[in-house]
Amino acid sequence: MDLQLLIIFLLSSFTLVWALHFFARSTRATSSRLPPGPFPLPVIGNLLQLGTKPHKSLAKLASIHGPIMSLKLGQITTIVISSSTLAKETLQTHDRNLSDRTVPDATHAQDHHLSMEWLPIGAEWRNLRKICNSYIFANQKLDLNRDLRRQKLEQLIGDIQECCRESKAVNIGEVAFRTTLNTLLSSICSLDLTDSSSDRVREFKEIFRSIVEETGKPNLSDYFPFLRKIDPQGIRRRTSVSFGKLLGILDSMIDERIELRKKEEYIRCNDVLEILLNLNDEGNSSDVLDRQSIKHLQQLLFVPGADTTSSTLQWAMTELLRNPTTLLKARTELEQTIGKGRLVNEPDIAQLPYLQAVVKETLRLHPSVPLLLPRKARSDVEMYGFIIPKDAQILVNVWAIGRDGNIWKDPNSFFPERFLELDIDVRGRSFELIPFGGGRRICPGLPLATRILHVILGSLINKFDWKIEDGSETEILNMDDKFGLTLEKANPLVAIPYPVT
Repeated sequence: MDLQLLIIFLLSSFTLVWALHFFARSTRATSSRLPPGPFPLPVIGNLLQLGTKPHKSLAKLASIHGPIMSLKLGQITTIVISSSTLAKETLQTHDRNLSDRTVPDATHAQDHHLSMEWLPIGAEWRNLRKICNSYIFANQKLDLNRDLRRQKLEQLIGDIQECCRESKAVNIGEVAFRTTLNTLLSSICSLDLTDSSSDRVREFKEIFRSIVEETGKPNLSDYFPFLRKIDPQGIRRRTSVSFGKLLGILDSMIDERIELRKKEEYIRCNDVLEILLNLNDEGNSSDVLDRQSIKHLQQLLFVPGADTTSSTLQWAMTELLRNPTTLLKARTELEQTIGKGRLVNEPDIAQLPYLQAVVKETLRLHPSVPLLLPRKARSDVEMYGFIIPKDAQILVNVWAIGRDGNIWKDPNSFFPERFLELDIDVRGRSFELIPFGGGRRICPGLPLATRILHVILGSLINKFDWKIEDGSETEILNMDDKFGLTLEKANPLVAIPYPVT
């Protein structure tokens, strides 16, 4: 059922609750120390003010009510943070008490809420985090399968060269998604998606798309928890089917790997699955994961990773095509540093400051998760004279922070040069730019994501010239976005590649 229809149903069905809520709110108003915010309607609160692009709606409301703002989203008290100063307070100063999660209903499908990104801070979460930081995303570990990522990049370039020969347009978002997903899956469990004839590959792609689509939909059960039992939009039910199929595939892959490891001629891989099974073999009780935890950790690494990285690549290419001077500067740096028409290697990234600035500027203007994942207060927290109450949901609007005119000159302009003069990175230390979050909940896959972003983007612009198809430039380069699991471009970028001359 459509979300707006459900809201109308609630409006028409709970008149008595409206009156009680209105009375209760009015009697609390004078004594509450909640941050300021728009006055909520009975029952639905401020839900209608979110609109289809909540990152923009909340930024507009923050310009009226301030950088720390309270809303009532259905039954959920929500605090919205919209400045770098308050983001630092939230993600660093008060990180200990504001690090739990508001868990979306869809993640309860197949117990996905037990995955690391949704677990409350505790012993289990800390163990998973240690495994990610020490055994999966440490630079030494990432270097071990650098050649594998290089192979996936070469496959992408080969596909685009074929399009060059045929003067065929390329959907940038689609090829970026396919390459990123294939790179992640190869790194995690040695699954190769280039074999399109494989039944497993076709099934995997279908499942993945279903999960991304369903989990990106607004869910009324998240705003009215009493509706979770009936799952009125069917989101959890459909997501449960998709997650079930995915976990089944991962189960079979684990079984296959365990059987292969028993053979004397088996040559061990450098993928994540091998690492996790090795940890279990070593028997260190703090690092051992049961099968369910291994599966949830695997799907955590590739489900969000592919979507967010490919979205950023599409936005970066769009901005470069809209700004030919910037594109020329990036290409000139690549030609002078690694040579015209060559692929970018991961060790090259440190020698390409302008390319790094292009990626930072893209992440500033188009953060893939514009409100970060929702946090939850585990106790009352006082901040700037206001109270963030226990169990309140906290949203950090990194999209608004990235366009804050108090921080950035010409905040809506694409100007990578600004980062050549600023000591700002995306590692969670500079709260003006936190597309991967900050504090203990910072995205564990950041080291891998930044490698993939720079290598693919640099190779696409150093190997090819890109032209928008005749007659479609206005529509394709339209910068409208679409809010979902990630902040996607509303109109896909489709361009024709030509060899760099």
